[in-house]
Amino acid sequence: MNLSHKLLPTTVVGSYPVVKGKGLLSLMDPLKTAMETAVADQIRAGIDIISNGQVRGDMIGSFTSQFPGIKGQRVTGRVQAPPKPFTVADTRYALSQHPKVKGILTGPSTLAHALKIDTPMYRNREELILDIAQALATEAKRLEEAGVTILQIDEPILSTGAAHLHTARQAVGTITSVLRIPTAIHVCGGLRDVIDDIRKMPVDILDCEFANNPDNLEVVAGADLKGKIIGYGAVDSASSAIESVEAIRAHIERGVELFGADRLLIDPDCGLRMLTRETAFEKLRRMAEAAASVRTGL
Repeated sequence: MNLSHKLLPTTVVGSYPVVKGKGLLSLMDPLKTAMETAVADQIRAGIDIISNGQVRGDMIGSFTSQFPGIKGQRVTGRVQAPPKPFTVADTRYALSQHPKVKGILTGPSTLAHALKIDTPMYRNREELILDIAQALATEAKRLEEAGVTILQIDEPILSTGAAHLHTARQAVGTITSVLRIPTAIHVCGGLRDVIDDIRKMPVDILDCEFANNPDNLEVVAGADLKGKIIGYGAVDSASSAIESVEAIRAHIERGVELFGADRLLIDPDCGLRMLTRETAFEKLRRMAEAAASVRTGL
């Protein structure tokens, strides 16, 4: 799987801090500057596979607001794919600035559990999840056609015990089965209670927290992952403390020992949206420097 022409390529997981624009142009698109800043900062930090920054809103509302059949936080009818793409324009901008870009979608289980079913169209949440997956598959295909290198599905709810993991796996497969590019699933939190299900997800890359959740090192290393690449959380996105290059390097070296350098994709634990721009940028810059240092020593 050729993610990048180097060992230990770096990427991001989710959203970047929002830097709002000023002036007349910002009235037409208030978040255009935020998106352009996020893209520029990732490139300047030395990230190999960037994203569009996901600055257009929270990971739930920015998706559910696009789907016919959903109004606010209520499901009012059959959920369908939006007639037009809604993540592709920002992604195309990122692709105009950098050759390798990750497309990111919030997963169907996470979206469905944030909604109230207010229609007889759905007997249960599992049926809703599968229809949301069909809608997301359309957007995923649009992102692939735009030229993304990886398609990532964010499913933070899968580690909480609230989701039906068999349905989640079926829904993820609905999305990944229409794609030819590498696919990833990002799951936040501890995986000890769910690893047997997560490892069976029909994706190429399993992305997890390892910096803030070191127990995942033992859990994931002990699982039969069938050759999956590991999205290796190397900096703590929940903390404003900026790790030293030396500390990040040592953490990456531990991952190399456990999984092998050819199976690691280096990234933050999760999105960086809640940090300041300065902190988020420095975490990414130091992470890229640490990965380059380990790469040089291999």
